[in-house]
Formats: sequence, C-alpha cells, structure tokens
Amino acid sequence: MKKLYPLLFFLITIHLSAQQDAWVYFKDKPNAATFLATPTSMLSQRALDRRTRYSIALNEKDAPIESSYYTQVKNATGITLLAKSKWLNAVHVQGTQTNINNLKNTFSFVNKIEFADKSLNAKSRDVKTVSATQKVNKFQQTTVDYNYGNTANQTTMLKADFLHEKGFTGSGMYIAVIDAGFPNVNTLAAFKRLRDNNQILGGYDFVARSTNFYSGHNHGTNVLSDIGGYLDGQFIGTAPDASFYLFRTEDAANEVPLEETLWVEAAERADSLGVDVINTSLGYSSFFDETRYNYKYSDMDGKTAFISRGAQVAAEKGMLLVTSAGNEGNDPWKHINAPADVSTVFTVGAVNEAGTIASFSSFGPTADNRVKPDVLAQGQNVYIINHISGAPVTSNGTSFSSPVIAGVLACFWQAFPNLTNLQLMQRIRESADRYNNPHEQYGYGIPNFETAYNTVLALENKEFLTETSIYPNPVSNTIYIHTTTANLPHLKVKIFNVLGKKVLEINNLKSKKIHVSQLTSGIYIIQLQKENQLKTMKLIKK
Repeated sequence: MKKLYPLLFFLITIHLSAQQDAWVYFKDKPNAATFLATPTSMLSQRALDRRTRYSIALNEKDAPIESSYYTQVKNATGITLLAKSKWLNAVHVQGTQTNINNLKNTFSFVNKIEFADKSLNAKSRDVKTVSATQKVNKFQQTTVDYNYGNTANQTTMLKADFLHEKGFTGSGMYIAVIDAGFPNVNTLAAFKRLRDNNQILGGYDFVARSTNFYSGHNHGTNVLSDIGGYLDGQFIGTAPDASFYLFRTEDAANEVPLEETLWVEAAERADSLGVDVINTSLGYSSFFDETRYNYKYSDMDGKTAFISRGAQVAAEKGMLLVTSAGNEGNDPWKHINAPADVSTVFTVGAVNEAGTIASFSSFGPTADNRVKPDVLAQGQNVYIINHISGAPVTSNGTSFSSPVIAGVLACFWQAFPNLTNLQLMQRIRESADRYNNPHEQYGYGIPNFETAYNTVLALENKEFLTETSIYPNPVSNTIYIHTTTANLPHLKVKIFNVLGKKVLEINNLKSKKIHVSQLTSGIYIIQLQKENQLKTMKLIKK
C-alpha cells in the first residue's frame, strides 16, 4: 500500500495540472443601464427595428459583459481567456482546474464556474461515451461529381418555386451562415452574382480571429451554395437574392468546447447586425476529441449545452435559427445534436430525391420528449457547388437539407414580415405531410410552402376584412387606415364618387395616410384591396 501512495499522488497531480476548458459566469453587468440608454452603441438600427417590429424589449442580455471583469479574469494567474458571451454573461477560459477554481475564490463578481469536463462540476454525472468519428468524416458528406446538375428537385419538393414565382426570392433578407469556412466564395462563378450585387455584406473568422473569412474548411462554401449559389440554367439556391454574413466558428480539424462559445459569439454578432435568419449546419454531442467533454442523450434537452442556451437567447431576440438535425442515424449515437435540441430552433432532417428518409438523418425526440426534427428536406443526393471546380455536384448530409430550408424560410418571411419567428416556424410545421402523425426520425415531415403561403394569406385576408377601418370619417383633409395585419406595399386604394366615377387610385400604398383635400364635399365609396380580398366602405368628405 505504501508504494501505491506516491503513484496515487502523482496521478492526482497530473489531473489537477491538466489544462481544462471552462465557462466563467459573472453575477451582474454594473454598467448595463448606460448601454441600454444608448442602444445604438450595442446594436445596429436594423437590429433595433427588428425588436420594434416584434415588440421585443431591450434587456440586460443586450449589454456587453463588464469590461473590468473581463480584464481581471484575463490577467489572472494561469488563465487564458479565449471567448466571451454577453447573452450568457460568461467568458470561456483555459487553465488548470486549480487556477480556474481560484477565480471564484479571488473575484466576488464570479457567479459560478462550469467545466466542459462534466466530471469536474459540482454535480458530476455519468457521461455516455461514444467513439468519435474519423476527422475526415466530421461533416459526413460524400461528393460525387457529375458534368452538370440542377436544383429543381430539392426546390420543387418544398414548393419553393411557388414563392420565387410570386417574387419572393430573399430580397431584403439578411442571412448569417455560421460554419467551418468559406474558401473560394470570393472567386467561384457560382457566387459571382452575390459579389456583383454586393450581397455578401461581411463576415469574420472567429477561429483565427481574422477578418479573412474566405478561409477554413469548404463545408461552409457548400452550405452557402444551397442558399445563394447561382449558375443560370444549372444551379439556383433557394434564396438567391438574400444578403449574407459569413462567420467561421468551426475548426474542422478539431472538435473542442471552444467552438460552442465561438458560435454564440457569432450569433451575437449576427443579432447586432440585424440578421433575420441564421443557418447552422453544425452540431455537438458525443464526438469531441476528448470524451470527457461529450454530452449524453439526457443533455439534449435544449437547456444544457452552452450552444443551446445561446441559441435560445438568439431566438428570443427575434431571429429565425435553422440547424441540421445531424447525420448520426446509423451510429451508436443516433440522436439529434445541440443546438438542434432547442424548442425555438428549426431543426431539419434529410430525405432523398424521392422524399424517402435518409438513413443517416438523426433521430428525435429531444431528451424531454419534444418532436424533433421539425421538418425534412432533400439532404441525400442533394446538389451543392464544389468548392474547387465550381460545378454542381451531389452530396449527402443534413448539413445541406438545413440551408435548403433556411433559404425558403427567408423567402417566406419576406412574404409575411409581420409573422414572428415562432409563428413562422409553426405555420411551416403545419404544412408538413406528417404534421398530424409525427415520427422520431421524420419529425413533422416534408413541408409545403405553397400550402403554408395560402394558409397565412387566407388568415391575413380574413383579419384584413374584419379589422381594417378608416378614420376620421367624416374627413376634412387626411384619412388614416387602421389595420394590424395589412401589408401596405400590397394594398390598393380606389375612391369613387356617387356616380361610380373613380376619383382617386393608389397602387402599392406606402403610408397609412391618404390625402383627400382635393375632393369636393360629398359622399364617396372607398375600396381597399389586398390580394383578392376587397373591402368597401362609405366615406364622407366635409
């Protein structure tokens, strides 16, 4: 026994001296009120407009973390500070277990410490260990080259072409693609249209802390192509007129906890820039390089993983988050990954070109028994743009079914901007072919965006007819249209005199004000038309 004591001491010493990843959470933000009083110091006007549109109040999560707290932790003995999150009021650090724990003993502003190694936390849990995949298969995609391909099947399967024909192609929508890199997006012909039209608004490489985001793994390039790629007659993404921010948070060569924090940083950046839709073809569960960082299935509850908690806040800020379900359907870990486990994240599984489930598509439900995935799109034999040749090729993975859906969602939101992110998600779920009979791998099934469009339009038209009115009436110079649902750019106004002669016509009304001072006193008929709905009212001009 005496001989074992030195060995035991040696092993304990090694364990305590090993480098650990941890999140250090702060208790407060003492200067939050100052920032909230000047919101443009934190958020772009577009981001503030989103909050106004959906009645989202600013709160302390919008304020940056306290700079003095950040600096003190950064300068602490044996600590390397790697990333931060204002939403979760936390910083990501590396150091020995002892040095990290000393932060709570040293600084009164530290609320708690959460180690990425689950066994080191106060309430340790048994972690289900699943062997990691090979590095080359991190994204589990298999590309097969053909001379040419086209995206007709993956587009028409969802009735996205219906939205395009209506003129909803993503124009005016901001999409952030958070991924592993975007090499050759700045040179390939398939992205020339984006470049020429200034649709790439910017980006950042959070892994390398570099403004050169045309770097890293080609996975992000492939993902972007399914939304914004354009080769006339060969390949068209599902939202070719959207604008993009490109953020690299994934180090394809490694799977480490830091990537979760970098994702949250990128989502915060996207929010501040006024992004509408985020696509995330990434996921975290049981495939970390070191198994001590692995999650278990019970952690897939939308509340445990750091990235999932960040995604929840992103949704609270009004953005629409779309993510791949995962490609583990055939693996010992067959479940969805984080952040696909979050209730307010739109999780996308994969089918083949015939609409049959892809065997690799990860299974739901979540650990707390919510339906996941939400919907399905083509992710087997799906077309992408090859990052070297620039040609359309086929590939496999929920990594690609997710952006296919994300682009169509952007087009749909362009059509109905008054819907909140959660309302939009629910309308699309309801349009899916298994909505009344969801399945653990199919979720609610394949959505039909034409059905969803007609459903929402019918509801809006019904509300338009019942809720729209004009005031004052009688009127002297200006009448106002009162409506909570009408989309003014699609509203037509006609005014007729008692003889049936049209005296005023306005197409695509831009304001709720209508000036009628030029009309003589008398009785008129005013018609308000939205799509195929017509509302007629009597108007008295003083």
